[in-house]
Amino acid sequence: MLKCPELLIPTSLYLLIVLLLSPFPPCPVNAADSPSNSAIEPFTGNTMGTTYHIKVVTQNNDDKKLLSTLIEEKLKDVNQSMSVYVPDSEISLFNNAKKGKAIQISFEFYSVMVTSQKLYRITGGAWDGTVKPLVDLWGFGTKKEITTPPSSDVIRALLENTGFDQITIQNQTLQKHNSAITLDLGSIAKGFGVDAIGQLLKDQGYINFLVEIGGEVLASGEKTPGKPWIVGINKPDKWDNSNVAYLSFPLRDKALATSGDYKSFSMIEGEAYSHIINPATGYPVDNGVVSASVISDNCTFADGLATALMVMGQEKGIKLVNSLENTECLIVVRDKEGALKDYRSKNFPLP
Repeated sequence: MLKCPELLIPTSLYLLIVLLLSPFPPCPVNAADSPSNSAIEPFTGNTMGTTYHIKVVTQNNDDKKLLSTLIEEKLKDVNQSMSVYVPDSEISLFNNAKKGKAIQISFEFYSVMVTSQKLYRITGGAWDGTVKPLVDLWGFGTKKEITTPPSSDVIRALLENTGFDQITIQNQTLQKHNSAITLDLGSIAKGFGVDAIGQLLKDQGYINFLVEIGGEVLASGEKTPGKPWIVGINKPDKWDNSNVAYLSFPLRDKALATSGDYKSFSMIEGEAYSHIINPATGYPVDNGVVSASVISDNCTFADGLATALMVMGQEKGIKLVNSLENTECLIVVRDKEGALKDYRSKNFPLP
């Protein structure tokens, strides 16, 4: 299984998908709302160290078993490409490569790396997929959990072996400038999985569906004619696993991803440390931001940007998002008294 910083806890549903709180037997659509031969077909399972829930508006004569198989195969392909726990995955082959060696990669992985490069540049390095050594150091990655915080000297030393600008991405190949550079794309892997399933469904001729992997979502078309898919964002609370909605709203032909410090964190010497690492300092983020949600055209980008906003904070984050096309965000901050306050980009949908 793909176990990445954002994927460690199976219950890490940063988004409360209101539609998905109900049980999952096939749910026929009301005949008054759509043709009688349509139904909402659910597909559920486990992937990338978390769960997936997919709902597709199908026709009665559709091959549901075949569609389920195609979904499972696609998710296995994503895992084989991006899992740092699979020795022969594309990302593992890159991580084990030496400086200067050109690593040929699939078109899908190449597209993820191009998006990663864009995220690194527009966020000024607040998103950086090369922080794997620091993620491991803090006990969130492929290494064991820790009982004491790492020393500042060790952190400074590892920072020398990070930096997405130390990777050349061209002609569907990757090349390191430093042999110690390693990738962990856990902060966008679920989003990429969502996009991959969305494209699969479109290729199969489906236009109305909702895809959710570990809380990252893509909504396409409508649930029923005139009725949109409804999604929600969790109330960010480390100590409450009840999945209470902070707000909910309709979503159509957009992706929604949320990053937060409240579902995946470690207690070290009585203090809670976020799993999100600031690439500039090497320390877990501790700036008051507890949740960042992004709406955009694709989930890979939204997933990575949500992580970056956790690092950037509400002022810089809102300014960045307001400068981007077809992208909105909501950033939730907890003040010193424990009260929550949210900050929204100029066109974030009102509930």
